[in-house]
Amino acid sequence: MKKRVTAIGGIFFKVKDPSKTKDWYKKHLGLQTDDYGTTFEWRSSENPDQKGFTQWSPMKDTTGYFKPSEKDFMINYCVENLEELVEELKKEGVTILDEIASYDYGKFVHILDPDGHSIELWEPVNEVYDEMVEKKTES
Repeated sequence: MKKRVTAIGGIFFKVKDPSKTKDWYKKHLGLQTDDYGTTFEWRSSENPDQKGFTQWSPMKDTTGYFKPSEKDFMINYCVENLEELVEELKKEGVTILDEIASYDYGKFVHILDPDGHSIELWEPVNEVYDEMVEKKTES
């Protein structure tokens, strides 16, 4: 079977005041935050020269980005060959919420898990994403 999820690409969660939350994490836990949160850079165990990224983003509690889910968080998973994966998920009866969106830094689609969580799938273009990121929290 081909790989499906290869990494956690991001954690997005609702808060009352995203700026206050980012400031707290910066002050107390050392996260290097920007308008979107922070990005953690990591390396692939199979190919240590290959960078990967996990985005951490507090979002305003009124965001509609997770819709139709009413949950307070959404996880983004990195995947390989998103178009092929979406076709397989459709055959398996998974709810696909939107069409695949393509950007310079990757392709995205949203699905629902059985508990009503919106899940974002991302086929990243890491080289482009690396250039876009303003702040990284390094290990």
